[in-house]
Amino acid sequence: MIPFVTDVSKKEDINRLFAFVKEHFGVLDVLVSNAGGPPIINFETSDETAWYDAFELTLMSSVRAIKEAIPLMKENGQGRIIYIASSSIKEPISELLLSNIFRSGVQALCKSLAEDYAKEQILINIVGPGKIDTDRLRSLDKKNAEKRQVELKDWQNNVQASIPIGRYGTPEEFAEAAVFLGSYRNTYITGQTLLIDGGFVKSY
Repeated sequence: MIPFVTDVSKKEDINRLFAFVKEHFGVLDVLVSNAGGPPIINFETSDETAWYDAFELTLMSSVRAIKEAIPLMKENGQGRIIYIASSSIKEPISELLLSNIFRSGVQALCKSLAEDYAKEQILINIVGPGKIDTDRLRSLDKKNAEKRQVELKDWQNNVQASIPIGRYGTPEEFAEAAVFLGSYRNTYITGQTLLIDGGFVKSY
C-alpha cells in the first residue's frame, strides 16, 4: 500500500492523486469513493458556505474522482467503482440534512453512469452503511444524547433496540459486502444500491 494524503473537497488534490496513480500504475482496477460526512446544520440559521462546502466534499469529490478514474479503467479493459454513501439515500436522517441531499445526488450520478459504462465492463455500485460502529456514529450519538438530555448509553441502547438485528454493525461486516461489489468476483451487478444496516431502513 502506498499512502497519498488527499483533501477530496479540493479539485487540485484529486488531480494530484490521479497523476500519482497514472505515474506509478498506469491503469486502475477499483475506485472506492468515500468522504467524511458533512456537518449537522440548522436549516434556518445555516449560511451558504456550509452548503457549498458540502457540495464540494460530498458530490463534487465523487464527480471528479470518477471522471479521472474512467479513462484509466478503460485502459485496463474493466473496472469497479464503489461509492460509500449512507442509509440516508433511502430514508432521510433528520439531523443530517446536507448528507441527505448531496449523497442522493451521488446516487443519481452512479445510477446514470452505471448504464453508460456497463459495456466497458466498468461496474458502478453504491453501499450505504446504516448504524455502523465508527467514530462518526459515536460522535452523532453523543450530540443526539446531549440534545435530548439523556445519558449516552441510554440513547445508544434505544437506537440499537430499533435495529431488527439488535445492535450496531461492525466495520468488518460493512467491508465484507463492499469488497465483494468492488472485486472482480462481481461480474453482473451494476447500478445498484446496497444498504448494510441490519434491517433498520424500512423503505424498499
